[in-house]
Amino acid sequence: MQGKPMDLQGIQEQIEHLRKELEEHNYRYYVLDTPVISDTVFDEKLKELEKLEQEYPQFQTDNSPTKRVGGTVTKDFPTVKHRFPMLSLSNSYSEEEIQEWIDRVQKAVGEVVTFVCELKYDGVAIGIRYVNGQLVQAITRGDGSQGEEVTENVRTIRTIPLTLKGDDYPEDFEIRGEIFLPLARFQALNDAREAAGEERYMNPRNTASGTLKLQDSSIVSERMLDCILYGIYSNEDLPQSHFEKVVKAQAWGFKTPSVDQRFIERCQGKEQILDFIHHWDTERTQLPFEIDGVVIKVDNETQQVELGSTAKSPRWAIAYKFKAEQAVTRLERVTYQVGRTGAITPVANLDPVLLAGTIVKRASLHNADQIEKLDLHIEDQVYVEKGGEIIPKITGVDMDNRPLGAQAVQFIQNCPECNTPLVRTEGEAQHYCPNRAGCPPQIKGAIEHFISRRAMDIEGMGPETIELLYRQGLIHDIADLYTLSYDDLIGLERLADKSVKNLLAGVEKSKQVPFERVLFGLGIRHVGETVAKRLAKHFKSMDALMMADKEALLQVDIIGEVIAASLMHYFEEAANREMVQRLMTYGLQTEVEAADGPHSDRLEGKKFVVSGVFHTFSRDELKATIESHGGINVSSISKKTDYVVAGDNMGPSKSEKAERLGIPIISEEEFKQLIA
Repeated sequence: MQGKPMDLQGIQEQIEHLRKELEEHNYRYYVLDTPVISDTVFDEKLKELEKLEQEYPQFQTDNSPTKRVGGTVTKDFPTVKHRFPMLSLSNSYSEEEIQEWIDRVQKAVGEVVTFVCELKYDGVAIGIRYVNGQLVQAITRGDGSQGEEVTENVRTIRTIPLTLKGDDYPEDFEIRGEIFLPLARFQALNDAREAAGEERYMNPRNTASGTLKLQDSSIVSERMLDCILYGIYSNEDLPQSHFEKVVKAQAWGFKTPSVDQRFIERCQGKEQILDFIHHWDTERTQLPFEIDGVVIKVDNETQQVELGSTAKSPRWAIAYKFKAEQAVTRLERVTYQVGRTGAITPVANLDPVLLAGTIVKRASLHNADQIEKLDLHIEDQVYVEKGGEIIPKITGVDMDNRPLGAQAVQFIQNCPECNTPLVRTEGEAQHYCPNRAGCPPQIKGAIEHFISRRAMDIEGMGPETIELLYRQGLIHDIADLYTLSYDDLIGLERLADKSVKNLLAGVEKSKQVPFERVLFGLGIRHVGETVAKRLAKHFKSMDALMMADKEALLQVDIIGEVIAASLMHYFEEAANREMVQRLMTYGLQTEVEAADGPHSDRLEGKKFVVSGVFHTFSRDELKATIESHGGINVSSISKKTDYVVAGDNMGPSKSEKAERLGIPIISEEEFKQLIA
């Protein structure tokens, strides 16, 4: 009897030794780039650890190296308030503005200031919390006061330590930096998608952001995201120098900006700062990841505190943004895409050209007015740049090199998908295909919108499944989703028993989604989430809404002529009415249920702008409370706004505008009195 506990203790020691050994090899491989064992040996040790953890689940831990491969499925990414506000940086686009900022800083501090220059990584801002040397939480920037928790996905990133090295780190601290997709990984991912006949991703930053929000962490692991960390926040004592904290973090196992590669540098004054900027403006194309500028910070933390922050940005730091890289290439042709609402978007197809580290083949032309403004001709040599280093756009035409006889681009008259004549409403820039019920991209786009998280939130279904079901003739509109059966689906490509059951369960569960989301899910033009809520609250049922005339619609707050006309046009079409009737027959929620909790008409028709950080409510809770008492949430202040509910860190521009217009600014407590 005495031997078994000793055996278990030996197993536990073996597991802990393997974990420590694997984390050290992971650090050497991914952070230091100096591996000392082969990939095969590493994999053998990892499999040994996996086997032991499966046999002895009592010794499993969230921060085991086996978690790097993912496998956890996260359906929701909860919103979490930041312990330390995650402010964004003010941007500068000229050397003169940098000099002015330096002068302001030195004048405010009144003594010698040392600066630190760093690369501005073009990725996704992240804050990672460690307690007793263990990774416990990772949160995105969000709105600066709160972000989304993505801990399980962050654990798969090899350059982020799960357990820290050494013993001189704070007991509880947060480290911040950028998660990004290296250019080589981005290219490989796009090559694989193209080989599979799938659309290429637009750019590394958006791909990294989307990857971080994938529900399956094993896919996140396969994408091989990277991370550089450079900002430490804690209530415990730390070095007063930002530069020294970054160096110290490297000793704890973090991948921080490399001093040797000149990714970070201490600078004294304008000349050294500009030298750093000029160096990276030239050399950035040689980096294995994207940057879009340089960040300049005051090094001394005491001086940082003295300088303070505005509501949005620290005064002790600024970002210098590089000018958008420009290239010249040939316009081959213009093609046209049809959106789910029927909107037609012209796309310039270009001779492939290298721009800001990626190959650009296409650029949006937005609408007919933009084509006319550019006086665009086929075979033109066009200037292309990336707006904000992300979205390619055509900024001009080299008129001196226009080929003789080049044909002017004429906007199409008929839909490229269904050949229906296009329409353009007076006062609008976009052309539309009116064939909502017969145009394939509109049909599939409408179904994608209907199943989306903010609408019906149907799990087990995505764009690929919709394409498959449409191609098989199983769905022609959103109502057809509720006629699908097991026999219809089983055996279709990628749909095995479990997938079919999950899909049908998701469809059945969607029948409990409340009326306002069903209404939003219909995809009626100009009817977003806020409008759908107001319509549902006012008319109480789909039947009443369908029978409403223009006068009745205009009685609803925030409904104007354009929205009223769109609603009437939608319900006047027999196909739409028939489809909605089918949804009602299939058991979807098309009436407003009695509200739970406190509600009244005390704020009926009053328009509120919510701004800042609150103590009793989250922002979403506060907005929901406003609506439960009959109020209306609006995003911006105007003469029609009745109240601004102001929390901590409310933006000064909003405060100034409200005061200028005479709009009452009330506190959280004063709001409670309004509904008491």
